[in-house]
Amino acid sequence: MLSCAALGVASQAHAEDPVVVSSKIDTEGAVLGELIIQALEKEGIETEDRLQLGATSIVRGALETGDIDLYPEYTGNGAFFFDMSDSDVWHDAEQAYNTVRERDAENGLVWLTPAQANNTWAMSVRGDLAREHDLATLEDLAEYLDSGGEFKFAASAEFVESEQALPAFQEAYGFDLDSDQLLVLSGGNTAATMRAAAQQTSGVNAAMTYGTDGGLKALDLVVLEDTLGVQPVYQPAPVIRQEVLEAYPQIESVLADVFSTLDLETLQSLNAEVAVNGLAAENVAADYLDSLEK
Repeated sequence: MLSCAALGVASQAHAEDPVVVSSKIDTEGAVLGELIIQALEKEGIETEDRLQLGATSIVRGALETGDIDLYPEYTGNGAFFFDMSDSDVWHDAEQAYNTVRERDAENGLVWLTPAQANNTWAMSVRGDLAREHDLATLEDLAEYLDSGGEFKFAASAEFVESEQALPAFQEAYGFDLDSDQLLVLSGGNTAATMRAAAQQTSGVNAAMTYGTDGGLKALDLVVLEDTLGVQPVYQPAPVIRQEVLEAYPQIESVLADVFSTLDLETLQSLNAEVAVNGLAAENVAADYLDSLEK
């Protein structure tokens, strides 16, 4: 067993390495990733930028193999990570967080303080479609589809294929979209799916979105209420390799100070600055961190 002094030397040596920060390939991933990088840099912690690395499986795999050290993940994805999709814990914010934190501790991964926002998957339709056919809920959508209503949905491959997303909605609400009713886009960027609906690309009039998407109002898209509570809670939280946190224990409090401020409206606004107003995620994050210091 190493002495305390030896452990201190080991941690100090490790702390000389930059923290490799990554994120998923979407707007919110870029924003959260930039917030993490810049918050750490402000504290004098050197980082390496590997943002927007890929979809969930790619980034999660990179964390598990040690290719990256830290990235923002969503609590609800624990259902997929731990093969617990049938558990009710994912529909309660506290239970979901405690479950992923406890389970991933066995993998040498630590979930830090989550944001208050719930960025759950959603299905949204064009405002004109919603108003014309009184579509407010997914039950309304099921009735509309059953009556032969015209519908084409833009989504990522992950949303279409994940048992937690489109298949779960279809099973719960009793509808089934065929290939002609889907426009599957590469990556997981909802900015692209929302734009496809707004511009009616290839006849698209609905899109995969998230609860914190900034472009919903600007693009006149209506989120259909998930009245049956199909979707788990998806609170974003930094996930870090335990050995890296041991080398940089201050990371926990530094990121808690940032993520604890991210409620639904705040995160929607930050995302809108990028997705709607076209600002760089780097600048949006810098401005927000500056505002927290005032």
